[in-house]
Amino acid sequence: MSSYDDRQLSRRAFGGVVGAGAAAAAVGLPVGEARADEPAERPFRAETGWRGKRPNILFVLGDDLGWADLSSYGSPHIRTPHLDRLGRQGVRFTDAYAGSATCSPTRFSLYTGRFPGRTKGGLAEPIADRSVGLEPTHPTLASLLRDAGYATALIGKWHCGYLPDYSPTRSGWDEFFGNFGGALEYYSKLGLGGEYDLYEGRVREGDAEYKDLRYYTRILTERARDYVRRPHDRPWLLNLNFTTPHWPWIADGDEEQSAEIVRRIKAGDGRALWHADGGSLAKYKEMVEDLDRSVGRVLDALAESGQERDTLVFFASDNGGERFSYNWPLSGNKASLLEGGIRVPALLRWPERIAGGQVSDVPVFTPDWTATLLELGGARPHPAYPLDGTSLAGYLLRGEEVGERDLFWRVRGERALRRGPWKYYRGKSGPDQLFHLASDLREQADRADAEPELLARLRGAWERTEGELLPYPG
Repeated sequence: MSSYDDRQLSRRAFGGVVGAGAAAAAVGLPVGEARADEPAERPFRAETGWRGKRPNILFVLGDDLGWADLSSYGSPHIRTPHLDRLGRQGVRFTDAYAGSATCSPTRFSLYTGRFPGRTKGGLAEPIADRSVGLEPTHPTLASLLRDAGYATALIGKWHCGYLPDYSPTRSGWDEFFGNFGGALEYYSKLGLGGEYDLYEGRVREGDAEYKDLRYYTRILTERARDYVRRPHDRPWLLNLNFTTPHWPWIADGDEEQSAEIVRRIKAGDGRALWHADGGSLAKYKEMVEDLDRSVGRVLDALAESGQERDTLVFFASDNGGERFSYNWPLSGNKASLLEGGIRVPALLRWPERIAGGQVSDVPVFTPDWTATLLELGGARPHPAYPLDGTSLAGYLLRGEEVGERDLFWRVRGERALRRGPWKYYRGKSGPDQLFHLASDLREQADRADAEPELLARLRGAWERTEGELLPYPG
């Protein structure tokens, strides 16, 4: 039997996956290797009746990580034991979505809890210059939790605007260490414009850069470990935003490849970081597995600090996978509103309140987590900036039903809306399409002609929401 076959689900393991996860299991996707002391997956059920203190929050984002790039979501060749274990110790979500199909709009939806199209900066897909960003006057997850008594920090990729006008420390984070732009070379820290892009606590243009030419994922991991291990006298929020496995395709130890990309950047090649002539499935595997080990090291530090039970840990990707991502059986990739562009792995663990070994097929998306974390942290949304997400606290802690609702996406030239198992979609070339995701996860059986009334209702719902948003600039 091949190594691929060795990693397939046993018949017993199939029983622990539900909903769209069951559709994945039907095509032979593994769900990770459980240890003897860890429970097999079962459908999610809240444990109710206990009320405790507010949690610390460790919110981890991978960058361009595809839905099936973790072994617990189906990758036949990438091994992610630390993230798989995180899911087995809490809840693995099969039908989780990003707030948009590219980097910065999703981050806007997380930080504001609102559709990206409600803010000017969220219309950039993604932000590529200094003209727009997250306005410091807009309430954020960090500012609202800070007002409720939390310490707040962001480590890693910001990608919500550049100095002098935009910065995490101007939008609610007490501390910032990381990069402002959408991508950087992992060793030199050169960004898309050839600028050096690694800073600590930067608020004003002209503040000193932070010089460290080691592999970026190592640096972020060390910083995060230091943060969780330091003494804290109040609950904290840490947004840990890795750039892995975003291009360029450079793993730890690839100094020669790094030097070649740096040479091209300095020679004026504006697309050197895109690394269109580099990368491979093997290199991508190396980067994802490095991300997994890095998250594992941060979780180890959390356990060593004695805060593990009282810390809610959430892991997801900012959008769907890119060139070398394993997205099967989904269609589409990053930048598309097909499932492969917006469906992402999502794992949640909070030992003090949520039992492990659970899997949920409830459709959720990025703004929901903003609303959820605000409620769990005792923070109130600003009345002038109503949230578009739904708090899942009642579902996770009190056994309440989420109820049927619409998940909405808009990018230039594409539209999508999910209601229950149905998804309305129109691509750049049209026409309107309708898919029943519970039976057609790959979005190949267009039901538009068979269900014209349902299609009209979903299209109307999309257009009503779209009418509330800012128009794209011409």
